[in-house]
Order: sequence, then structure tokens, then C-alpha cells
Amino acid sequence: MIPYGRQSIDENDIEAVVEVLRSDWLTTGPKVEEFENAFAASVGAQHAVAVSSGTAALHAAMFALDIGPGDEVIVPSMTFAASANCVVFQGGTPVFADVDPGTMLIDPEKVEAKITSRTKAIIAVDYAGQPCRYDDLLAIAVQHGLRLVDDACHALGATYKNRPVGSLAGLNTFSFHPVKHITTGEGGMITTDDSKLTERMQLFRNHGISSDHRERFLKGSWFYEMVDLGYNYRLTDFQCALGLSQLSKLPGWIARRHAIARLYDEAFTGITAIAPLTLRPEGTHAYHLYVIRLAVDRDAVFQALRERGIHVNVHYIPVHLHPYYRKRFGTGPGLCPIAEKGYGQILSLPIYPGMSAADVERVVGALKEVVDCHGS
Repeated sequence: MIPYGRQSIDENDIEAVVEVLRSDWLTTGPKVEEFENAFAASVGAQHAVAVSSGTAALHAAMFALDIGPGDEVIVPSMTFAASANCVVFQGGTPVFADVDPGTMLIDPEKVEAKITSRTKAIIAVDYAGQPCRYDDLLAIAVQHGLRLVDDACHALGATYKNRPVGSLAGLNTFSFHPVKHITTGEGGMITTDDSKLTERMQLFRNHGISSDHRERFLKGSWFYEMVDLGYNYRLTDFQCALGLSQLSKLPGWIARRHAIARLYDEAFTGITAIAPLTLRPEGTHAYHLYVIRLAVDRDAVFQALRERGIHVNVHYIPVHLHPYYRKRFGTGPGLCPIAEKGYGQILSLPIYPGMSAADVERVVGALKEVVDCHGS
């Protein structure tokens, strides 16, 4: 079986975790700050806040921006549900914008058309690992007095005009789920240059309490106060140790993802039924996903490949088509026609650093065979 994504764990990772497990600090200890500092430096940001998942990162970002009832936040429909759920968690309303048909990235022109007097922020999603059009989105945000958030959960290691993802928006969120570029098991991070937003998110991840256990330990104090309503979104020390070890391997893993993507690109050249997503020239792709559009029956191809042990996937059902959003916010078919059309065509092929050239050949051969069968 070849999965669509898979973590890479070596003995150095295991040793890093075991070292912390043998220490006095399992959570809220020194490895958290160490990981935050290293991660911020790696993406060119001044601050980083570690949390328990990519979803927690998005939620913390919405809290930091004071999103609440009556506020609207524009999000792309072609994304994982968490990109919109984080707005709802805060009592706000997600407003779905359509995407560019070639890249499946949020379309800045469609964003501008959705702005109202209630709009407070824009969440841009770097779908599959390719950065959005940040110059255009930032110009729109500045013109209308909005905050811009980069949901970069797919894009660690990518760049936009020679700037690393993680430094492109006021708040930038990441996921460390096992299929992402680095993993902490579950985990997330928010990067920013704003110290006040950093303090808000640090508070939020710790129940809204004014100090954490390590801070009180270092001060020799027991006293704390809950000053806001927060959550237990903390990341453990042993997870941060794993993250630190993984972070050192990121450049090599990104290079391997690029190499696999090039093999796919070459294999599909000239095949009209298989079209990789469009690449924009001003950035570099992180290839969390390698997504193709099919001119034949996508669902039949999905099933046939699965039967051959190739676990392709579909990313994603447009969020506005999910039953919860249709019932709660009255969304439905026709709201984002480009995302809806793309959803019926897209397929995510396996891509992860541990894939061998033989694995890629097997995927390519099976896909061509299946497409030929269903295209005839």
C-alpha cells in the first residue's frame, strides 16, 4: 500500500523524545520555547506560539484578532473545514470566496467582491503548498482596514517572492499532523511579528491564565489569575523535542518533495486527461499535496487506484457544501462554482519524502492504466 502522505521518523527523532521523557519536564517546559524560537527563525518571523494542533492555531489567531458575533471573515471554500470552523468557534460568520481555477487558491478579486461593513479579516489558504497572491491580498486588506491571516498548514518550506511562508501575513498558522512537512504527532504553530498578538495567543492556549506552570516555577510563585476565557491548547515538551528534531530535516524533505513532483510532471506531460494544478511563477511550492485534475470519472479512478493499493485522496469537499454549513449558514451549490467544479475533478496523488522512484513509477503506471481504461 502506498499512502497519499506519511511521516518520516528516524532514531534521532526517537532519541530526542526519549531524552525529554527522562527529564523533569513533560509539558510547559523549556523545549516549548526552544521549538518556538527555532521555528520563528526558520520562517523569518519575530515570534511563534506553539499549540496543540493546526486547528488550535487557527482558533488562537481568531481569538487574537477579537473575532466575535457580527464579524465576517472571508475564507476560501476549497480548504479543510477548520479554516472556516475557527471563525464559527468565535461566534463569527465565515464568508466563502471562490478560487482560481488553475491553482485552486483563493481569488483576490472574489475576495474583494465579498467585503462588507462587517468584514474584519481574510484567511488565505496556501492550498496544496503553493502560496497565495499575497501582494494582492495585502493591498486589499490595507485598503479596507482588514487583518490578513495565512493558513499555511500546507506550505511550510514554501516561499513567495523570496520570502518564506510564515512571514507573509500578520498571523500565519501551521499544522504538525503526521502527513505534514514536519510532525509532532498532533500540533500547530502561529507566527507573527506582533508582540501583543503573541501575548494574546499565549494566554489563550493556557485557559486564559496569566502565567503558565514553568513561569511560576522559575519565579518561585504559586499565584495566577484567569483574565480571559481560553482553552487547554498547550503542546507538550516531548512533542516539541520531536518538532525540533524534525525541523532540522525540513530542507532535505522539501527537496525530495520537489523531486517527486518533477517526476509526476514529466510523466503527465502530453496526457490531456491528467492536468496538474497550475504553478505561479512568483513563489516556490512546498508540495504537501500533489493534486491533479482529471478529465475522466474521478470517483471511478479513485476506486480503481485504491483497489491497486495506491491510496489517493480528495482534498477537499468545498466547505460550503458540508451539511453543517448548509444548515447553519444557508450555503449550498452555486455559491462557489469554480471550487465546486474543481472538487468533482481533483485527486491527490501520494507524495512524501520516503517515497522511492519505484513507488512513483508504480503510481504513474497505475494511474495511466486506469485513466486509459475509463477514457476509452
